Amino acid sequence: ALSPKKVCSFCLPRSFKSSTSNLQIYVGIDAILEQMRRKAMKQGFELNVMVVGQSGLGKSTLMNTLFKSKVSRKSVQPNPEERIPKTIEIKSISHDIEEKGVRMKLTVIDTPGFGDQINNENCWQPIMKFINDQYEAYLQEEIHINRKKRIPDSRVHCCIYFIPPTGHCLRPLDVEFMRRLSKVVNIVPVIAKADTLTLEERDDFKQTIREELRANGIDVYPQKEFDEDADDRMINDKIREMIPFAVVGSDQEYQVNGKRILGRKTKWGTIEVENIAHCEFAYLRDLLIRTHMQNIKDITGSIHYETYRVRRLNESNGHFSPHPSDHPAAQPKANGQHEEQPGGAAQPNGVAAQHEARSHEM
Repeated sequence: ALSPKKVCSFCLPRSFKSSTSNLQIYVGIDAILEQMRRKAMKQGFELNVMVVGQSGLGKSTLMNTLFKSKVSRKSVQPNPEERIPKTIEIKSISHDIEEKGVRMKLTVIDTPGFGDQINNENCWQPIMKFINDQYEAYLQEEIHINRKKRIPDSRVHCCIYFIPPTGHCLRPLDVEFMRRLSKVVNIVPVIAKADTLTLEERDDFKQTIREELRANGIDVYPQKEFDEDADDRMINDKIREMIPFAVVGSDQEYQVNGKRILGRKTKWGTIEVENIAHCEFAYLRDLLIRTHMQNIKDITGSIHYETYRVRRLNESNGHFSPHPSDHPAAQPKANGQHEEQPGGAAQPNGVAAQHEARSHEM
């Protein structure tokens, strides 16, 4: 017989194994979740949200309502005489938000002037260029030989598109913008100032918009093709049935039934922003922040940015030089414009500058 020192668990008699079967041996694999949580808490999170729509639809107010902070340009332009720009320009405002020890750098990208012209032909091009410029900046950082441990992420994770509450149908501008931009960024359409519609008008308008999106092949977030499993599909199908969200924004507080609420006061009562019986703001907030924020960022990185990266590397015929001194990357400024390189420097590997302005449509 073997000595006790040489007996292993596989050699133990069946009677001994059965006597120890009730013991629970803890290995500690689940501790990885706590390790990941601690690391994420140290690093913090980033979210870049673009808001697009014509003037007067409450874009700034809705963003301030979403994050319960003064995060949009309405709060940084106190001068009432300052006119809304009549040409499209991109303005980025970043804020550090902390809640229960969780830090997040939120960047709101505004597009003042969009849709405000008499002739809005090609008005989406500056927005498309800005989105592609952020992909290009990230790519240039990524291909450095000695790249940063954590690359700053200025890529647009989500674009909230504001639809005027006409109650009829989408405008040609709405269709063309979403058709082009849905291929390069996650688009979440919303009906702005939905309290101007009756409940019946709102439901009919939402149904009409969904039909037009399908008819024009516009795939807004959450995209059906990116559902990971049956559970995801079931959850996302419910969201897709609600798109576009009919929202109301307000940063004014009122007393209703002894509680302080965000709302809009009228002669007929108070419209409660976070009351799902009044509007769908709560569903939009849950999608963007509480349930799908990480998924939105994952799709940006693994789908939209990856599509751009593959196209750019293919354009360079495999000779994409990562050396920053040879091929300096244009760095995006806060207003979405790029600094010109001295002497009109060429783009990496002879890729013409015009490529940056193109979308990576498939």
